[in-house]
Amino acid sequence: MIDRIAYTAMTGAKHTMGQLANTSHNIANVHTPGFREIVTAFRAVPLEGEQADSRAFVVDSSPTAMFNPGPVETTDNPFDFAISGDGFFAVRRPDGSEAYTRNGRFFRDENGLLKIGRDIQVVGEGGEITIPANSEVEVTRNGLVFVRQNGEQRMNQVATIKLVNPNIRDLVRAEDGFFQLPANQPPAQADPSVRVVQGAYETSNVNSASAMVQMINQTRMFELNMRVIQTAEQNARQANILLTLSNF
Repeated sequence: MIDRIAYTAMTGAKHTMGQLANTSHNIANVHTPGFREIVTAFRAVPLEGEQADSRAFVVDSSPTAMFNPGPVETTDNPFDFAISGDGFFAVRRPDGSEAYTRNGRFFRDENGLLKIGRDIQVVGEGGEITIPANSEVEVTRNGLVFVRQNGEQRMNQVATIKLVNPNIRDLVRAEDGFFQLPANQPPAQADPSVRVVQGAYETSNVNSASAMVQMINQTRMFELNMRVIQTAEQNARQANILLTLSNF
């Protein structure tokens, strides 16, 4: 019994540290546009193997994301965009791979390319999106990009932002923070039902107060597991002493 308690508490402490790391990451990204909260859960599982029937390990699920929408901030910046409802913006990494994000804080670089990061391009349904310098930009709810340059009377369509809505169960969070589909799946297709709002962006869906409470609870859980381990060790030593004395 002592053996089982010690192993369960040991693995519980280990995985609680992992939860603390995820919660810390959530708190650090409270102000990151479009960030999706990381969540994990774990449970005790008996260890299989010879003479291991008294031991149990704690296993956790792979970290997943909460896809509930975050608050939307209105900026009136023509290069800020927010997805209304379900869906994602498609972006392209320097290696050419496609990824997906709810972060709609775009900008026009020195070459006129619409980007979300120094090397991350916003994907259009026809490829890259180029915005002429000193032009007025309007984007419709379904992602059509119109511009009007100085002296022109009418808006001209130059691109269509690629808006997608893949099954969120298929999405994997990559190390760069973007979501992507598994390598054995093709890129997501543009979804005409996804809607976008210009002049606003979605903030993180992490609730800072709730995340702080989680961190406190996880810290207490870690400390509790460590105390259980110490108690199990003390009980084991006392049991050994009693067994030794009983042999005399």
